Amino acid sequence: MKVYQFMTPMPVTLKETYSIKQAAKLFQKHSIDGAPVLGESGKITGIFTKTHLYKAIVNEYDYDTPVNVLMKNNIKTINANRPASEAWQTALNHHIGRLPVVDDNDNLLGMMTRTNLVRAFEKGMLENINQLNAILDSAHNGIYAINRDKIIITFNKAAEQLTGLKPSKVLGRKLSEFTFDPEIPGILEGGQPQYGKKVALNGNLVIVNRTPIISGNFVIGAVAIMQDISELESISKELSETTELYEELNAVLNSSYDGMLVVDKRGQVIQHNSAYEKMGLRIDKTISDISLEATKKSEPVTLVHSLEDDRQFLLTANPVHKRDRGKISRVVVNCRDISELNNLRRQLETNKELSQIYHLELESLRTKYLGHTMVCNSQAMRNILDLAVRVARVDTSILILGESGVGKDVVTSIIHRASKRSQGPFIRINCGAIPENLLESELFGYEPGAFTGASKEGKPGLLELAHGGTLFFDEVAELPLPLQVKLLAVLQEREVTRLGSTKSTSIDIRLIAATNKDLDTLVKNGQFRADLYYRLNVVPITIPPLRKRQADIPFLIIHFLRKFNERYNLNKSISADAMDYLVNYNWPGNVRELENLIERLAVITAYDTINSKDLPTIFLQQSRRLNPPNSQGEVGNEKELIEELYQRFKSTRKVAEALGIHQSTVVRKMRKYRIKPAAR
Repeated sequence: MKVYQFMTPMPVTLKETYSIKQAAKLFQKHSIDGAPVLGESGKITGIFTKTHLYKAIVNEYDYDTPVNVLMKNNIKTINANRPASEAWQTALNHHIGRLPVVDDNDNLLGMMTRTNLVRAFEKGMLENINQLNAILDSAHNGIYAINRDKIIITFNKAAEQLTGLKPSKVLGRKLSEFTFDPEIPGILEGGQPQYGKKVALNGNLVIVNRTPIISGNFVIGAVAIMQDISELESISKELSETTELYEELNAVLNSSYDGMLVVDKRGQVIQHNSAYEKMGLRIDKTISDISLEATKKSEPVTLVHSLEDDRQFLLTANPVHKRDRGKISRVVVNCRDISELNNLRRQLETNKELSQIYHLELESLRTKYLGHTMVCNSQAMRNILDLAVRVARVDTSILILGESGVGKDVVTSIIHRASKRSQGPFIRINCGAIPENLLESELFGYEPGAFTGASKEGKPGLLELAHGGTLFFDEVAELPLPLQVKLLAVLQEREVTRLGSTKSTSIDIRLIAATNKDLDTLVKNGQFRADLYYRLNVVPITIPPLRKRQADIPFLIIHFLRKFNERYNLNKSISADAMDYLVNYNWPGNVRELENLIERLAVITAYDTINSKDLPTIFLQQSRRLNPPNSQGEVGNEKELIEELYQRFKSTRKVAEALGIHQSTVVRKMRKYRIKPAAR
């Protein structure tokens, strides 16, 4: 509905030059209480009403005063083609009783008064009511409603068909006068809906949904929707029985260990069980052929089908005859795997081969990540390196703990090389080696002129230089408390601010920290911040001291001998007696002490073989050997060493290289000690 359909066209108008006396005469003549005012261009410029006349009289205006002195300017107008509802809303929002109607060029076409608006609203309401009734009568389900006085206010045609009552007989009457729904008043009183209620009505089974009608916070009525489910109930019962039978059949088929298929008379597979699906067969052509043959012969047909992967299946097709005519409607094919034992044997062999491949790949990865910079034979160190490689894949913070010299920096290097940041920088910061007054500028960098002696170009800090890579805080326990606070802020915000600057720079770093101190004790004593400790200690890796992993000592000695032989162009080896002393030494300096000793011995010993007499006296005094240093013990240690090396390398050549002796000597000693070579 548009505004032009309800407006008063060609209204009485005033000109801006009309006097208030002329306006009063026009009001009296046409029995109106207001009129739009037009300017010289014919456009509406305002509106003049009886209120303005009253104002003129009260204020003793001259009767010749032009209406434009008192008229209301900046009035609201509405286009004739706008919806009438918009005019109604505009009048409500602005508290106006009349609304000038204009065309697209703002020329006055008419007036929309309160009477016009009420008439438009009334017509719209009637149209909506008629449309709603048409919708209700078009519904397949019966719909009826009552008001708060339990008077029937809605009753559609479907309700008439279900109840046998005409709308003209029930509308406007009390529900208590009828018996078709005695329960709906309870919905009105309780205010709670009721769904899926089955009711017998006029010989039919109907399902009723009853709902309260709520306006604001009050229940003002109730509505019920009825659906005839008599036929649906019968079909549902049949469907339920059929579904139950179908599910039972499927359960029988799927409980079979053999693959089972149901094939139609044209050889097309229409159903198969889960066992056949698990077999992963693609033999539809074979299934079709055997089914058609069974249909043709009208008797079971059996054949053995071999696949390219050496599997064999016994296929049996049984035709299914119809009860009434005896014709074949379906063929059931049973598929049995007769090569399962062979498959299990092959699978076991394959798993063994895969296990060996995975083991070789794991050893290859260890060699790749470790290079030849870390030697580990003990299970404890293997576990640590496995953990290091695993956590290297994620950017979590790592805290490496252990005594001085155990190899914390080497593990850190392995983590960096095994991570996705391996191509990025690896920055190491020794918190105990940099003076405290310089540590902050080294970490955070500084701007030009930030302090006395600062470079004119400024300097990026180590935190910035580590962007995109790994930052290693060695001896983190030595970090001063004030810098611990700043470091924690950097780790949380991932931003660093140079000294003398107010601008922050975003950084992307992976943090690894290491210490030989007991951080728990330092935290309790207030010497290390607890929040920073928890931030660093996400994945702790504790490296045991060398004295607790004696199995690594022989291999470390051999590794260091090879290293220094190559560096200094030497050909040094070590005797079993000297090896025994070194293995049983306490090693307070751990791997670093062992490496330094081997370098010293390699350089200063006069002969190619390092003997126990070449060792410092402290090693002889503090040795924890289980056997006294006699020839019997030396022979036993040498045999154990050669056996252990041969089990690891599976090659006399590699054992000879590790010991720094000739291969023939290794072969001779293996014969002497009756060490059997590996079978080929």
